[in-house]
Parts: sequence; structure tokens; C-alpha cells
Amino acid sequence: MAWDIRGKTVFLTGASRGIGFEASVALARLGAQVVMVGRDPGRTEAARAEVTARSGSKEVSHLLCDFSSQASIRRLADAVRARFDRLEVLVNNAGGVHKARRVTVDGIESTFAVNHLGYFLLTNLVLDLLVRSAPARVVSVASVGHRRASLDFDDLGFERGGYGTLRAYMRSKLANVLFAAELARRLAGTGVTSNSVHPGSVDTHIWSGAPLWAQPIILLLYRPFFISAEEGAARIVQLVASPELEGVTGRYFEEGKPVAPSSLAADEALAKCLWETSAAMVGLEPAQGRAYAT
Repeated sequence: MAWDIRGKTVFLTGASRGIGFEASVALARLGAQVVMVGRDPGRTEAARAEVTARSGSKEVSHLLCDFSSQASIRRLADAVRARFDRLEVLVNNAGGVHKARRVTVDGIESTFAVNHLGYFLLTNLVLDLLVRSAPARVVSVASVGHRRASLDFDDLGFERGGYGTLRAYMRSKLANVLFAAELARRLAGTGVTSNSVHPGSVDTHIWSGAPLWAQPIILLLYRPFFISAEEGAARIVQLVASPELEGVTGRYFEEGKPVAPSSLAADEALAKCLWETSAAMVGLEPAQGRAYAT
């Protein structure tokens, strides 16, 4: 049967505002069972209520998670298992930027921890549920900014200096593209696809975390190319809902089309190294999920 989003369980992280919120509205209107994941209890509940009102759907719920905490991510995965016996779509979207370098409760540079390791850990912890629910899809929200990034495995967290808001953000987005491609390779034959997407340059709250001096620069460089949150969300919804993308996996999308990522993002050896490094950073063992098996 052709892919039909109606009735499918769709998890979206970073869903309380911005493109995650607008994607929740659109998917609820299409008939999906939408589960919105946010950090702030009041904001996430208010967002859920608004999605319900705007979509007219009664199949909208929410869960809470602080993606800067691995313990919180593990609690989220436990809640998913307790409440749902199927999971057809996971949209990894939660993210942020910071004015200055900071570390999480787990001792990891925050941008990399939230924007990449959050995707990596949650996906692995619910992976068997996705496989059992196949056909299923994992969509990881990345950025065209990955094209200007590099990885230094000896200093992923900028401990030796050189931290910059955009530099850290772009590094995390390169990690997103590498992760999505490596996940696709490891899930070959399972019926679960994995793709990454640049939703466009969206003027959302995420840039409020940039230093004050950098915000005018960001606006100057990107405002001519900004699109609305609804337009950005539509590019995510395409990867979630389009029957034409059934079976398409391991691709990176810009402006609704699969395109070649940067040469670094296409490096399979680099992707494997990132996977193994990430697994060590979040404490995953080889037995915890098919995708971790080498």
C-alpha cells in the first residue's frame, strides 16, 4: 500500500513553537496522531491546545523533555514505550544556539549536545519501536549551514577555544546530516527510512540565543532569504507525509528536492566515526538497538 499519514503516530521534538509547531498543525490536519515534545510545561501545553484548535484534530498530545539532559531523554523514551505501541515517524527538530560556550549537566558543549546528541540518543532508544512499526520514517532537521562546518574529534566541544555561536551551530548541523545518512545505511532492509532536511532560513526564536552583536549580522546575511515558519514546516511535512518519498533514504533535502550535501557530509568514514563517538558520549552499548550494530 502507498504511504498514508492518516492514523500514523508522529513524534516531533522542538514542537512548542517555530517550524516544529507549524509542522504539528499541518500533520494534525492531515490526520496523523501527533505527539508534540517540548521543554517548558506551560508553553508545550499551550502549543498543544492551539494545534488542537487550529487543526480540529482530537489526536494531539504532548510530552516533555529537556534535550540538554541525557537522563531527560531517557525518561522521554521510557514514556514513549509506556504510552505507545507504534511509532511510524520521528521528527528530530529540537535545537538551539548560545551566546557563549556552555556545558550541559552531562559535561558536553550544549549546542552539540542538544542539536546532535539529542537526535542520536532519542532515535536509538526508540529505534526498535520504529522498526516494529515499519514502514516508518526518521526525519532530522539540519541546515544548509552544514556546508561551512567541519568536525574536530579531538575538540568537538571547543574546549581549546575557538567557540562561536554560528560555528558551533553549523558543526551540529553537519553532525545531523552525517547522522541521518549513517542511520539510513544501518537501517537498510528494515523498512525504516532516514533523511535530513534544510527547512530554509526561517526567522524563528532559535537566533535569540545568539550574541547581541551577532544578531544584526545574522539578519543582514539571512533576512533577504528568510521564509515563514509555515513554509519551513512544509518542507518537513513533505518528508513525513509524501507517498512519493516512500523508500527514499539516506538523502539530504533542500527546497523540497534531494541534493548533494557537502563533501564532508557525504564522507561515510566520517559518519561512522561520528556514530561511534556519539555512542560513547551517550553511553550506548552495541546491544541497544539494531542501528548501533556494526
